[in-house]
Parts: sequence; structure tokens; C-alpha cells
Amino acid sequence: MKLAKLLTVPFCIAIFAALVAGCSPAGNGTEAKGLPDGERPAILLITLDTTRADRLGIESSTVATPHFKALADRGQYFTQAYATTPTTLPSHTSMMTGLYPMDHEVRENGRRVGDQLDLLASRLQALGYRTAAFVSGFPLAGQFGLARGFDHYDDTFPGNLAERSAALTTDAALEYLALPNTADFLWVHYFDAHAPYEPPEPFRSQYPDDPYSGELAFIDSEAGRLLAAFEARYAGQPRKIIVIGDHGEGLGDHGEALHGNLLYQGTMRVPLIIAGDGIAPGRVDSAVSVRQVFDTALEWAGAKSERSLLAPGKEPVLAEALKPYLQYGWQPQFMVVQDGIKMIRSGDIEVFDLTSDPGETNNLAGEVDLAPALQGAISAYSARALDALDKKAEVQQTLSDKTVERLASLGYLGTSGRPILRDAAPNPRDMVHLYHDLDVGSGYFTNGNYDAAIEVFSRILEADPYNFMVAMRLAVAYSVTDRKAEAQGFFERARSINPSSVDLRHYHAMHYLRFQQSDLAEPLFESVLQEMPDRLPALEALLGIYARRGEDEKVMQTLEKITQYKDSPGPEWVQLGQMHMRRGETKAAIGAFEQASRILEQRFRQNLELGVLYLADRQFANAAASLDKVSRYDPGYPMALFKRAQVSVLLKEPDSEARVREAWDRADEATRRLILSEQLFRGIDYRSN
Repeated sequence: MKLAKLLTVPFCIAIFAALVAGCSPAGNGTEAKGLPDGERPAILLITLDTTRADRLGIESSTVATPHFKALADRGQYFTQAYATTPTTLPSHTSMMTGLYPMDHEVRENGRRVGDQLDLLASRLQALGYRTAAFVSGFPLAGQFGLARGFDHYDDTFPGNLAERSAALTTDAALEYLALPNTADFLWVHYFDAHAPYEPPEPFRSQYPDDPYSGELAFIDSEAGRLLAAFEARYAGQPRKIIVIGDHGEGLGDHGEALHGNLLYQGTMRVPLIIAGDGIAPGRVDSAVSVRQVFDTALEWAGAKSERSLLAPGKEPVLAEALKPYLQYGWQPQFMVVQDGIKMIRSGDIEVFDLTSDPGETNNLAGEVDLAPALQGAISAYSARALDALDKKAEVQQTLSDKTVERLASLGYLGTSGRPILRDAAPNPRDMVHLYHDLDVGSGYFTNGNYDAAIEVFSRILEADPYNFMVAMRLAVAYSVTDRKAEAQGFFERARSINPSSVDLRHYHAMHYLRFQQSDLAEPLFESVLQEMPDRLPALEALLGIYARRGEDEKVMQTLEKITQYKDSPGPEWVQLGQMHMRRGETKAAIGAFEQASRILEQRFRQNLELGVLYLADRQFANAAASLDKVSRYDPGYPMALFKRAQVSVLLKEPDSEARVREAWDRADEATRRLILSEQLFRGIDYRSN
């Protein structure tokens, strides 16, 4: 039997070397200069969010996905393709870097992909590709870092929503493809299969009792439009296509309705198709990882690689699911798959023969001896992964409140600070009875239904008394519903579970601030910033405290810090400019207003102040340009005309007398007095009209 062979024959030590090599950033292939234009294939990457492999029409008769099935029939379909983690941004980051999460360090949604990482789009650009992306879910918004290397990155969502439909995304991609000189590397991401499942008609009616399948059928129809447009746009030149899921959905398997908590097949095995010129039809049954998208696309572009999907290797495929560890203090989970054998480590060991037991119902741990190399692979990965988390004591948290709210609307609530594995930490698979309440309670919490959240979270905490995240959310829920004493009690309880949590200190400080206890809030915010100096909400809270006290020096110092970390700090630069101006610090004020103007562009409303400062600094030409931008509807327009007239006289402009007369004609009482006393205007008859 294959199982017996795998369990008894030692693996070559080279597997360990392959594992280590597989964890190193980029540099995993021999770079080429790129193929000539006529030989370079156009590449289409379609990523399917939250899509189980066994629910597409390729493997299932319960849903019709004819376009994906037709593509699989003419290309290669991988029956054992695995996500690196059951979460959107980390899994996509693996695709775009070729790395496991322990190396790219993106473990949750809402984190930023490091600038030091080598991204697929940038590599393809260097090989001569034009690049474009169209994403459908906010976890992949450009602000999180995957936009780097794309000439065009479309992450536009309707209104204040955190997602858009496959139809809108396809429309945007097709509109782009109709333009001249479009990208020859195109990434399109579909988010619709993510809960809640709400397929449009006619798919809603076709699958009345199975809306998840309805969503998949809808995505297939839109992908069909995209595939047809891509084939037409690049007709006559080589074309390559990858369709891949980022992770699956539990749908009740092993007690998990959604995803992110467990490592069973429903959430980890994903659809994967490669098709195009030179790719022979067939099925591939060896285990592969979504991270191999990186190497495959580069090989098509002319860079050789040892980890391409074109020739699947023999190394084990690894994955992790750390949400329960990071958020609840439960056991961390890791998995390894090779040759049909899957092992999960989550405090104890599970072993499954996927060939005879695809539903993972028969745990063989303790009945068989696993090959040392298989155990070595998961041990090496888990040790490195946990060590990386331990060393990274804090997580980047520059997200604005609005960004956090948009992520939360999709059910994503991340963590910050050092994770704590509590004593006798439970195994996540033994806590499935709490997943429904955790999902429901989080939904209530993020939608502001705090009374309902309190009821659900209280029930969870009774069953799992040391659940830090639930205790902290209960504290916050009581605080925002003005139940000060109850909130304080749960803040203390959460602190007893995880006294080092930076999140807890932040929310406890917000609680004190809510009840006008700034003296207690301030040191907590300061301690947060000692560990995470870029945490914007804490900086903004301290800014408010200092402003109310009139502590201008601290206000300015805090504003300067915010400008370093905020994506678009135009208002902060305006405030700094105004403060420098009040203090008579002309050059500093000019610099601040110039920064604000560059960021705000047409929304910059301080052209009068900037013009006055330029005039004081004898930058007359800049003063004229700035004052000319002041709107006639601005309350300061009379003053702008007066200052512009001064500048005109100093510059000896030919229309300077006319400008002085206009300033007089449009003057208010205050500016008329200024005009009458202005020495520069002597000899000019500005009152003759």
C-alpha cells in the first residue's frame, strides 16, 4: 500500500534542504532577461476567494460551472492543491511572493506586506510585462501592499462597502482590456463566495437551498466573460491562464461553518487549473501549494525555477492556521501533506490517508509510524513559525479606524502584540461548539449591536473562561454602552489573562477617555506607543488630550508623528502649518502648508495663509501663485486681493494699479483700513472709480 510505503520508508535528507530553500525569499530560480515580445505569453491569473475544490462543477455535479470545467478539461487540473493558510491576504501574499506565511510574515488580514519582499508583479515588470490587477475584497486593497509592481491596481468598491460583485469587477477588467497597450499580466480576484452568500438572479433561484453554490455558479459566469475577452484580446500570441482558490469554506465540515480556524480539507484544499499554449490536458494528483503560482508565472515569463507547477516537486506541502492561537490563546496549528498523507499538529497529532479517507474521518495517529522526514518537515516549520511570531513582539498597526471598520464588516478582527499560549491551551478542533457563537458574537460586535454581543460573548466566556479576545470584547461592549463598572471588571479580567496585550491597553485607555479620565488614559496610550509607535488611533487619542489641555508643544510633536505614519496626512499638515504660523515660525509654516497642498491638491483651502507666508518670506512669485488660487467665495477673499496687490506692486507687474483698485473696490472694513495705511500704494489713485 502507498500508505505503508510512506510510513515505513525513510525520506531523503534532501527534503529538509528543499524545505529550507522553499522558505527563503525570492531568488529561488535562475533569472532571465525576459522573452522577446513575440514569445512572451500574456498571463491571466484568476483567484477565487473562499472556494472549495469539491464544490466546483469540475468535481461536483451539484453546481454548474461550465467555464471552469471547460478550462480544466483543456488544461491541467490539480486535485491536491493547498492554501498556505485559510485567510485571504496571507494566502494571496504566498501566491505573490512564493513564500510561506512564516517568511512573508503576513498572518492575518489587515497587515501590510513588507516593502522588502520580492513581489510577482515587480519581477514580471522587470521581465518586460505590463501589469494590472482588479480585486473584489477589501482585504486585498492596495494599501496593504500587494499593489506594488502593478501599473494599474483597481480596488474600487461601491460606496463605503468592503467588496464588489464579480459582475462589477469583470466589467472593470473588460473595460480595461478594451484599451490600447493594456497589461499582459492580468490578475482578477473574485470575492463573492465569501459569507454571507447572496447570489444574484438567476442563480439565487437556481440554487434556493444552496446559496454558496449559487455564488460559485455566478462567479463562473463572470469568469467566462473574462476568459473570452482575454483570449480575444491576446489572440495571435501565446497565452497562459491560472485559476486558483485562496482557501476554502468549512460549510459544517468538522464543525466549522466558515474558515480561518481549522486545517481540514474543506478550508485548505482549493481548485487549481493551469491552461494555455503548450500545456497538455491532464490531472495532477501530487500535492502542490498556492505559493507555486509565483514560480509558475515567472517560468512562463522566462525565469527558470525548481518549484513551478509545470513540474511539481517532491517536497512536502505545508500550511498553518494561527487565528485561534493569536486571538483565543488556543493551540497553534500546522499541517503537512505529501503523497496522499496529511498530518495536522495542534497540540497533538492527526494523520489521514486522503486517498482512502478524503473526509478525514479516521485519525491514524498512534496506529502507524510516520516517516521521520514528514515529521521533520512539520516540526521545522512550526518551530520557525512560532519563533518568528515570538520575535515579532508587535505587529504593524497603522490602520485608520475606517479601515478597521471595513475589515470588521467582513468578519476580520485581527490582533496586535505578542501571542500568549495559555496553560492547558485547548485544541481548536475541540472547541468547534463555540465557533458559531464566536462568528455571531463578532458580527453583533462589529455591527454595533453591543447588547446582543454581550449576551453571546458571556455565553462563550462561561464555556472558555480564559478566552482573552472574548473578555476584551466584552469589556469594550460594556464600555460603549456606558456600563462603566462592568467594563472595568472585564478589562481587569482580560489583563489577568494576557497582561502584555497592547490591544488591551489601547482599548482600556479608550474606556478611560470615554469617561473623561484623561489622566488614566494618557499613560496607557503612551505605553502602547512605546511598543507600537505607528499606532495611529493611539496617537490621535493623545493628540486630542494634549489639545484640550492647550499643550501646544506636545500637540505639534504628535502631529509630526502622525504625518510619518498616516497614508494621507493632509489635515495634520494643515494643522501644523496653522500652529507654526501662530508662533511666527514662517519657514516651518510654509513647509507644512506645502506638504498639505501636495497631498490635498484641489481640497487644499489654505492658499491665503500660504500666500501671506510666502510674502513674509519674500517669495513673491510663489505668493502671487498661491493668492491667485483663493476662491472669490472664500470669506478671506478681500484679504487675498489686498495681499495680491502688495505682491503685484513689489513685482512691478504691469497691472499692479488695477489690482490695487480691485482690492479697494472689493474690500471689507478691515482691509480698507489696511489699504489706506499701506505705504506701497502711495501715489496710486485707487479710489477714483
